[in-house]
Amino acid sequence: MSEYKTNGCDGISCRGCGRQDKKLNVYDWLVDVPGNIDETDFVEVQFKNTRKGYYLNSNKIPLQKDDVVAVEASPGHDIGTVTLTGSLVLLQMKKARIKSDAEVRRVYRKAREVDMEKYREAKAKEQDTMIRSRQIAKDLGLEMKIGDVEYQGDGNKAIFYYIADGRVDFRQLIKVLADVFKVRIEMKQIGARQEAGRIGGIGPCGRELCCATWMTSFISVSTSAARFQDISMNPQKLAGQCAKLKCCMNYEVDTYVEAMKRFPARDITLETLDNTYYHFKSDILKREITYSTDKSFAANLVTISTRRAFDVINLNKKGVKPESLLEDGSHSEPQRIDLLDQDSVTRFDNAKKKKKKKKPANRGAAGNQNREPKRPAANNEKQG
Repeated sequence: MSEYKTNGCDGISCRGCGRQDKKLNVYDWLVDVPGNIDETDFVEVQFKNTRKGYYLNSNKIPLQKDDVVAVEASPGHDIGTVTLTGSLVLLQMKKARIKSDAEVRRVYRKAREVDMEKYREAKAKEQDTMIRSRQIAKDLGLEMKIGDVEYQGDGNKAIFYYIADGRVDFRQLIKVLADVFKVRIEMKQIGARQEAGRIGGIGPCGRELCCATWMTSFISVSTSAARFQDISMNPQKLAGQCAKLKCCMNYEVDTYVEAMKRFPARDITLETLDNTYYHFKSDILKREITYSTDKSFAANLVTISTRRAFDVINLNKKGVKPESLLEDGSHSEPQRIDLLDQDSVTRFDNAKKKKKKKKPANRGAAGNQNREPKRPAANNEKQG
């Protein structure tokens, strides 16, 4: 069992857990399984932010999580961190649609001090390169935003990540950048969601952004997902840090769509002896429906269960109108709801006034000698 203890705690990482400063971390839940590392020679290597690659350890170098390695690149070599070993690498390659029999680059060696010096020199130039490249793109009149720059580990190549709404002809830009920085230039277009994942951050739920922790493929999100879940159509609440619709709105929309099939259609009206009721809102979790006597706004709201709604619909089909929507036949008091007050920015400002606590009367004489008697409150004087 001693050979498997080498995958134990190492600094701020522990066994299957990766370093917390790495995005898109994968928990290796097979790390304790005997022979797991020998299942495959492929390893997962992560570079800056969310960029990952899969490399073949053909030299049988003993590698474990968080080892810094030099891997094959074009041209030269790159420096990255091993984030996954063993059979889970094959699952990650399948998820990334990379075939194991395809031409895969190799792991050269564990990074030496000479490699790390070149790596640190290259990384130190990234910020200045990004600022200067933005100015060059602006001078050329290109409608694009350079969001990040990543130098290769040996400093021979630089990757420029940019965002653009349309197609950009950056041939002249590549020539200028290559002439200024004296390196090989590679341009990669990314979307707003991918940029948010590279930057990282905390979402409104209090957790790290999904695009920075586990999400790699992005599915289009529409406002219909918010309508199915009865989410307020407030653009500030629906948008994430990427200024696009939040990806998490797609997580539960299928469950809500399936649950809505057990609700009556929204265009069906309920008839009683007194009024005609129109659909106002539905509570999927409570399986309750609220009806209003007016089609346009909230008036005389009545909340009933879905079972009661189907009962009333069946009675109406038979030509029978119940006295009330409620099961006991009673009439509910009209509820007045101010829809504008729900989104008011000052709704939490009216705090309750704190009551003054009365001080105990039986205090020591020594403590009361040096204190002046308090004046009675104004409201007490008026009452007297």
